[in-house]
Amino acid sequence: MLTKRSLLLAAAAIVPLLGLSDAASAKDAKKLGLAVANLQADFFNQIKQSVEAYAKEKGIAVVTVDAKGDSATQVSQVQDLITQNIDALIYIPAGATAATVPTKTAKAASIPVVNVDRNADGAPGDTFIATNSVASAKAVCDYIAKQAGGKGEMIIIHGQKGTTPEVDRSKGCGEALKAYPDVKVVGELWSEGWHQDEGFKLTQDLLQSHPDVSIIFGQADALALGAAQAVKVANPGHKVWVAGFDGDVAALKALKDGVFDVTATQQTQGMGRLAVDAAIKLVAGESLPAEQLQDATLTTKDNVAQFIEKHP
Repeated sequence: MLTKRSLLLAAAAIVPLLGLSDAASAKDAKKLGLAVANLQADFFNQIKQSVEAYAKEKGIAVVTVDAKGDSATQVSQVQDLITQNIDALIYIPAGATAATVPTKTAKAASIPVVNVDRNADGAPGDTFIATNSVASAKAVCDYIAKQAGGKGEMIIIHGQKGTTPEVDRSKGCGEALKAYPDVKVVGELWSEGWHQDEGFKLTQDLLQSHPDVSIIFGQADALALGAAQAVKVANPGHKVWVAGFDGDVAALKALKDGVFDVTATQQTQGMGRLAVDAAIKLVAGESLPAEQLQDATLTTKDNVAQFIEKHP
């Protein structure tokens, strides 16, 4: 028969074992995989730099791969990352096509996924970190429509069709334009990779058909810079207001110099740090919100200097 004393001793012996069990279940992140859509884009490069620098501060290794805009390449890269025993995947899809495959592959290997900037429709990560592109694009298009006097012909140079930023920025701009019935969208074209040369060519094509355009929304700063270049070449003889989105380093300097008129500066450094923190928490078994949307700041010549000095 067990005495009261023996029961107490047995209980005392169990407590440390329970503590050991809890400690074993709390896993530390030691290696992260970072799959980036395209490091030629300043926006993605800033996020990469932030992730790597912040992870280094925390003693965490990061293995980075660059899909260079190709979904098939990215699928292969993520499969390779998984064989390298990463604890979590920070994933920026290279496009809408096949975007779900890396998420599903990582989840099948019990690896948590943090999506940044773009989500995988139908197979999202454990949390999604991005700018509130709907609200920010609404602010950008509201600003540019007001500057144009609330009227005129407008063209839109879209980002990569079907990606989260393209869809959300289209929605936000559309919401803003409801308040400006005299602004007519007369042409829209989609880029393949958000590049400046695409912005130039697509704007050039649209200006040939619509020479009276006075408002242009490029859904990324690179597209806006290309659009501004096309306007300069076309020399239409009237002011054309050009808007961008992102707050790229080179674009902010161009904005200061009057090359184009407005952008939305995203918190690229902040998103990189938040992605690392999210990965650490997921590896430790914590649950996170499905979306963690960040604010972007409407940026014009009047307030651009602070972001050139220190990017958020």
